[in-house]
Amino acid sequence: MHSVLRSLLFVLSIGVIGSIALPGCAPAGEPPAEEAAAQEMAPPVDDGALAADLLKDWEGLKDMMMALGDAMPAEKFGYKPTDALRTFGEQLMHITGAQARMIGMLDAGATPPDLGEPTEKADVMAAMAASFDFGSEVLRGKSSAWFQEVVAGPSYMGDSTRARIVYRALTHTWSEYGVMTVYLRLNEIVPPASQ
Repeated sequence: MHSVLRSLLFVLSIGVIGSIALPGCAPAGEPPAEEAAAQEMAPPVDDGALAADLLKDWEGLKDMMMALGDAMPAEKFGYKPTDALRTFGEQLMHITGAQARMIGMLDAGATPPDLGEPTEKADVMAAMAASFDFGSEVLRGKSSAWFQEVVAGPSYMGDSTRARIVYRALTHTWSEYGVMTVYLRLNEIVPPASQ
């Protein structure tokens, strides 16, 4: 009796489970009904949307980094919190050089600016502006499809879409911005984003 009851419960549970529509369990080749309906209702993707977002983020970051550099007095561009760290000016040039190299990978025909090795505030700020302007020049007027093409990225990234390389450059600069806010605060300066 016990084994019959157990077999009956097993058969009933299989029947119940088989009748439940589980998400993602549509027949092969067919998306679930909810997903298909969402795709039909979604607006068409604007071919320029990704390109516009990347350019907007790039130029917004330029504004923030220029404000950060402007916030530090010229006589403090040689300041560093410890001997092991870069000076404030060296930190800006590190960002500037990394950006120019990464953005240069997007277009083999683009020539990054000669940034030199400035140490004075005016020259560092000019180099940083040139790096951002170079990026804007490369990014402007491209289609979203262009950004989705795969190119050779830095060795630590390998082959990547152009969009991934741009966002890696943006992320690196924002990370360094965070580090540099400490330089400002140690000099009793409120960082631009916190004002």
